[in-house]
Amino acid sequence: MSRSFSLRDYSIAFALLGICVFFGVVEPKFLDSRNLSLLMTELSITATLAMGMLLVILPGHIDLSVGSGLALLSGIATVLTTKAGLPSPVGLSIGFLAGLVIWSGKGVLIVKERIPAFIVTLAGLLVFRGLFWLVIQNQTVPVVAGGQTNVYSLISTWYLPTPAGYALALTVIVAMVLATIQGRKQRLLNGFEVESGESAFLRVFIAAQALLLFVIVTGQFRGIPLPALIFAAVALAVHVLTQHTPFGRYLYAIGGNAEAALISAVPVGRVVTVAFAIMGGIVAVTGFMLTSYTGNSTTDLGEWMELDAVAACVIGGVSLRGGRGTVLGVLAGALIMATLLNGMTLMAVSPEYKLMVRGSVLLAAVWMDVRLGRQ
Repeated sequence: MSRSFSLRDYSIAFALLGICVFFGVVEPKFLDSRNLSLLMTELSITATLAMGMLLVILPGHIDLSVGSGLALLSGIATVLTTKAGLPSPVGLSIGFLAGLVIWSGKGVLIVKERIPAFIVTLAGLLVFRGLFWLVIQNQTVPVVAGGQTNVYSLISTWYLPTPAGYALALTVIVAMVLATIQGRKQRLLNGFEVESGESAFLRVFIAAQALLLFVIVTGQFRGIPLPALIFAAVALAVHVLTQHTPFGRYLYAIGGNAEAALISAVPVGRVVTVAFAIMGGIVAVTGFMLTSYTGNSTTDLGEWMELDAVAACVIGGVSLRGGRGTVLGVLAGALIMATLLNGMTLMAVSPEYKLMVRGSVLLAAVWMDVRLGRQ
């Protein structure tokens, strides 16, 4: 089925282009290969968290505790690795499992006790931040002793060499072509409408060009950063889950009309609980990437990241009422947020102005969502 570009699509594209041009002119270091590589890492962290937020918002919920939660889960892994002396893979695994268990419990509270997600996650925001401070004892805890490396530190310091990056890109492009051809054949066999051949070719061609450009840009520094590969794996998993599984269709159905979904025998409670459990795993992974990137667990780790994740979703076309949103849209929204923060950091913008810009972008995104929703 063909897809026409909406006002939102053009707005996102022009906004991103305008932001990049502005920072490129005002701060020449913005287009430096090293900074662009760092931008890819920062984008991967924000976008990975936003993918989890997408799964929660689609059925009509929200999670305000992800910033404090990622600090707590990564703090547990950091303390177990640095202070308790456990191997870093063990510490990371414990932190990941804790995320699954804690977020599953939040899902149960929301479903079984009918407590609004806003209240449950707002309480989590406060509780997790306090627990995090207790875990690290209000100290700065490094992910590894000075001069050493471990799996934890390699999350943000390992790069896929450029030749391997080209090989991976070509593999992905071939997979996209085959998937597009197979999808068209399957829809034709089932009697469904398909997009024109020209439109399908253009979509794959643009995606292939973007992928090759990404490899070229990252290759100017050290190669593809590991966080970008982690994000790609998470984004692919979320895309398949939401677009090609019954679970994904249930998420959209619940967000569109929860009562109708329940009447249609959709297991609403189980779907919402699983969505929050997956969110917990993604929060843990995001926390590991962020802590590895900063090198330490500090008391302010993850502050305001829940707002960045929500803003990325809303900018990318995810409805806060649920039932609408895509992985590609969330990626575009995360790119805008990451580019803004990166550019402001290069310009040495003070923290208070950064907060004002982030809040303004979130408000503008919600306003656009409401206005377009009326239309």
